[in-house]
Amino acid sequence: MKIAVSAASGRLGHALLPRLVEITGADQVIGIARDPERIQVSGIEKRAGNYESEAAMESALHEVDTLVMISAPVAGEKDRVTLHRNVINAAKSAGVRKLIYTSVIGNGREEGTYFFHTQQVNRQAEDDLQASGLDWIVGRNGLYLELDLVHIKLANESGGVYRNNGGDGRCGYISIDELAFAYTQLATSDRCNGEIVNLVGETYTQAELIGMANQVFNLDVRFEPITVEQNIEKFMAYEPIAARGLHVAQMLSGCFQCIANGAFDVDSDFERAAGRPPLSLRQQMEAML
Repeated sequence: MKIAVSAASGRLGHALLPRLVEITGADQVIGIARDPERIQVSGIEKRAGNYESEAAMESALHEVDTLVMISAPVAGEKDRVTLHRNVINAAKSAGVRKLIYTSVIGNGREEGTYFFHTQQVNRQAEDDLQASGLDWIVGRNGLYLELDLVHIKLANESGGVYRNNGGDGRCGYISIDELAFAYTQLATSDRCNGEIVNLVGETYTQAELIGMANQVFNLDVRFEPITVEQNIEKFMAYEPIAARGLHVAQMLSGCFQCIANGAFDVDSDFERAAGRPPLSLRQQMEAML
């Protein structure tokens, strides 16, 4: 039963592939990426596959039973709805039995935020998958804990104030390693087939998140709320985000809009999906040490 991970050269792919190898053996795991050389996991088969080409993806999925499709990144002006459909259609043509799609948490309050368009793309991929005739699972990921920690640590080095427009809203965060554990369980069993599952732990406010980071990483940071427009300006002053364009800065600020209005305050299905409860926020942060 060969299991493939597409868009496997990113953060989640590099966390997921070694866990799959532990369960199934390297000969049953395939990493697919636009540039396979960027997949830094040894022992597995690496194949070229591009979401822009249905034919290329069909070839990459030859003899694959289960595919974990990591969603296409928000970048440039690419039509992500079509990119996801290309993969779903290629999986059907290649004879893939089961497809697991990595989506994003949300309870419907995203409308009116800068994140709404991105979430519409996620939900369309979910709908397309459910209509595909494949066995399917949708994993709705919490926000990556590691990414916010980067900015909290940067704040510690530049004045000790972490500013965003998340307000007092609660959000489900999860580490990439915890997500990898959950997707490994979903890919190697039939638990949760035909279900949408929220892969998060407990929810936290920005102040609570910062407080725990202060304790675990010995930081001295406090939270200061700012407006959406101020947060967009802050992101555009950060070169790695500015290089991806204004729409990415707006989308990320839209995530904090969602936090502020409770759109990411959702119940967790992690234990049902993974077979164990999620690690606590402290445990997840300590694992990163």
